[in-house]
Amino acid sequence: MYSEKIIQEFVNKLIKEKEGKCLDFKQKITSKSKIAKTISALANTEGGYLVIGISDQKKIIGIDPDEEAFMIESANEEYCTPKASIYMEEVKFLDKVESENPVLIEKTILLVKIEKSILEKIYCKQPNGELKAFHRVNDKTLAY
Repeated sequence: MYSEKIIQEFVNKLIKEKEGKCLDFKQKITSKSKIAKTISALANTEGGYLVIGISDQKKIIGIDPDEEAFMIESANEEYCTPKASIYMEEVKFLDKVESENPVLIEKTILLVKIEKSILEKIYCKQPNGELKAFHRVNDKTLAY
């Protein structure tokens, strides 16, 4: 679709942005149910991006893209009704590790585009089985 360089530049621009109603950064996905709420919220607001593999200090820490993609896909499958439209792209960066002999290490992040849900809200299954829709207000994921 786009060249890797263009996608890297786009991710670098996103990293300079603050989290908001259309953008969320995650170091790593640790809970399918929690990330499903974020998927629901982004889809129900304006759509947006999840950038996985970025620390709170906006550093590229890198992730196992297959593991994180599995968490996103299975969260959408298991918790979201109907399923959100999601596109994922692995993006590789070279990161300089400072030491006596500086080296470049390749790190991968996962760029996840979540489309705005047009026809209906995306609901998220709760632990009690109830379906609840979420939305973004600034950088917060909140229930309707």
